[in-house]
Amino acid sequence: MKIVITDFSTVSSDNDLSPYIFKELGDVTCYPLTSPSELPGRIKDAEIILTNKADLTADVLGNAPAVKYIGLFATGYNNVDIEYCHSHGITVCNAGNYSTGAVAQHTFAFILEHYNKVGLYSEFSASGGWKKSPVFTSLSFPTYELSGKTIGIVGFGNIGTAVAKIALAFGMKVLVYTRTPKAADLPVIFTELEDLLSKSDIVSVHCPLNKASEKMFDKETFSKFKEGSFFINTSRGGVVCEQALYDALCSGRLSGAGIDVLECEPMKEDCILQKAPNILITPHVAWAPYETRKRLLDIVYDNLKCFISGNPQNVV
Repeated sequence: MKIVITDFSTVSSDNDLSPYIFKELGDVTCYPLTSPSELPGRIKDAEIILTNKADLTADVLGNAPAVKYIGLFATGYNNVDIEYCHSHGITVCNAGNYSTGAVAQHTFAFILEHYNKVGLYSEFSASGGWKKSPVFTSLSFPTYELSGKTIGIVGFGNIGTAVAKIALAFGMKVLVYTRTPKAADLPVIFTELEDLLSKSDIVSVHCPLNKASEKMFDKETFSKFKEGSFFINTSRGGVVCEQALYDALCSGRLSGAGIDVLECEPMKEDCILQKAPNILITPHVAWAPYETRKRLLDIVYDNLKCFISGNPQNVV
């Protein structure tokens, strides 16, 4: 089988992972990146497409008549025209659950930085501020305990559940809003979104991007947040109206935000959030520890192997 990997540099940093484990399953052509204009030509003879972010629209896939399978180096699949694939007998498989621990960890990296100010205090010490302190400590940047605070989790899949477990370990109260309620063997409180927003000190988003969630965090939504709360998005940039988030930060409605995803990635030159006060922005790396990426590669390999053997798994 002819296998085309469209954007392996989104999975591997400095060749710390190899795409050639797929050679056991077919003839592999691997590209570090593929631009939209290059994509039709590169996949025209492919039977298997392995991709992370390539935009596989109906028009693009129409130029690849031999494609039988699309394997995603991701959980999300909004870059693939699923309706077209279903109607043309193309199997699409994603990689679920590979990054649960990593994204939950990154969520709390944002939370701990916001409330403990480790980075600011490290800069303070490095610049000689501690040497000038008249007493043994410095109270230059106020810090706060997590114990007793309320976190509101929007979306309660594997990542949202993992975040809840960590929050409970910190002694936090956990509110959850999800469109698909389910039994949870955890002391969390399921509630409506408006109630969650008004009561939470921290709101963390872990829902997929779809028609229902697109721009759900807009001006009206942010107006319902508890005054001075902290907002986190490690899901998809499209669930947030960036202008509305900027305004909420500038007005003081929010005390801060931790953002790992944007509407347009990489960040645009004129991205308004770059000018926002009290914001932590990381370049879509919550999912990306080495162990996580290695797990992802193994899942994509196993998905393809199962498809070839006639027993596809993780089918979208």
